[in-house]
Amino acid sequence: MDDAVVVGGGAAGLCLAHWLTRTGTGVTLVEAPDGPLRPAERTWCYWEAGTGEFEEAVVASWQRLRVRGPDGSAVGSDPSPLRYRMVRSGPFEQLVHSRLAAAPEARVLRATAHEVRDAPYGAEVRCTTADGRPLTLRGRYVFDSRPVPGAPPHRTILLQHFRGWFVRTAAPRFEPQVADLMDFRVPQPRHGLAFGYVLPLAPDRALVEYTEFSRAPLTTAAYEAALRQYSAGVLRLGRFTVESAEQGVIPMTDARFPRRTGRAVFRIGAAGGATRPATGYTFAAVQRQSRAIATALRDGRPGVPPPHGRRALAMDAVLLRALDTGRVDGPRFFTDLFRRVPMERLLRFLDGGSTPWEEFGIGLRTPVGPMLRTAAEVPFLARRATGRSEESS
Repeated sequence: MDDAVVVGGGAAGLCLAHWLTRTGTGVTLVEAPDGPLRPAERTWCYWEAGTGEFEEAVVASWQRLRVRGPDGSAVGSDPSPLRYRMVRSGPFEQLVHSRLAAAPEARVLRATAHEVRDAPYGAEVRCTTADGRPLTLRGRYVFDSRPVPGAPPHRTILLQHFRGWFVRTAAPRFEPQVADLMDFRVPQPRHGLAFGYVLPLAPDRALVEYTEFSRAPLTTAAYEAALRQYSAGVLRLGRFTVESAEQGVIPMTDARFPRRTGRAVFRIGAAGGATRPATGYTFAAVQRQSRAIATALRDGRPGVPPPHGRRALAMDAVLLRALDTGRVDGPRFFTDLFRRVPMERLLRFLDGGSTPWEEFGIGLRTPVGPMLRTAAEVPFLARRATGRSEESS
């Protein structure tokens, strides 16, 4: 029997398995076999100061960040000591697998997990191996990172949905040292907001994404049309080829995700609420949470700490509601926020590392009237499990 069984080989499962082995905890990591249950390669981004634990998996980073308003005006800054980083799931998985292979207390198993439940000795995972055999794994604790169907009861829910192209241009078109986090020079939807996102990899290569915060995803054809318009009409890339594409949907919600589903069964990652509701970023929170879980387990205090603080979640709930009701104009809100708040301070705020005084100052640089009205309203809204926002239409 293992000390811990980790279900799922995404960012959360890989991070936790890594940190558990660093504390000498015996762990089995269960990953889905090749096939439809294994997700396509995807991109994770985050910001960090100095050299992080997974620096070897970073495929690109940027010292300067920029936001463009609907009129094309640019707000750019160097958020030192923070640096914006891109990790691709393939190299990240290879790095963590190599570290787990060198740890005698760790093993990686390819199997499909069907059921996770408490047992007299701890918890168990019922699986089917890649060759079709039933298998039951036993551990003192199980940490489950598999996606949960739907969102728990919530007051507001928006979707961050996107499609991105990895492009190569015929001539140099990108500034490799500058990442465009939000470019609002795209047509805005009737509800929510839309923006372009550009991460240059070389003067002639970049990840170019079209992203919306709204209530429903688009068709692939609609994303493709938006990307063509953005690439040709806004970025003016000229001739280019699309080398690969990625697409995704991230729930942005004030739902309370349970982190414990049994006496010895815990949820981690996005399934445990690690996604920051107002931004959709997850990777940095997963790293912090994984280190904390491993330390607590080593010290005999098993559990999954909250990935975000109460103040951060309360502020996110207000912002999501304000965006969903249309009380604030999304493009103007974010452009003004990046213009009025130093980039390094704003990134720390978005990562939950700001002080109450800094948060008060940031709040004064938002549309105060609509935000106060929304803050007064949110506590009285009912939480629903309908997949829609409270009282939205």
